[in-house]
Amino acid sequence: MGDYSKQWVEMNDHKMGWDFDIEAIAADMKPGTINPYYICEGLGCVAIGKDDNGVIHLAISTGVFGDEGHEVHWKTLEEVLNG
Repeated sequence: MGDYSKQWVEMNDHKMGWDFDIEAIAADMKPGTINPYYICEGLGCVAIGKDDNGVIHLAISTGVFGDEGHEVHWKTLEEVLNG
């Protein structure tokens, strides 16, 4: 079973339990770092980043890892949550 962030659950399925909180993880990260240990199946993110200004970014995977055309795009958490 996949892992789902608090942010995805709050947007999509309030009855479902969440596995981790992206904002809480980012709060403990130093600016300019990446944490690849949290993957949210719902948002499609494969890593959490925090830029030098403290803005949270998510690495969003397109396609299946290893397949032709697979890419990772960085988007801010705000972009991901607000479309």
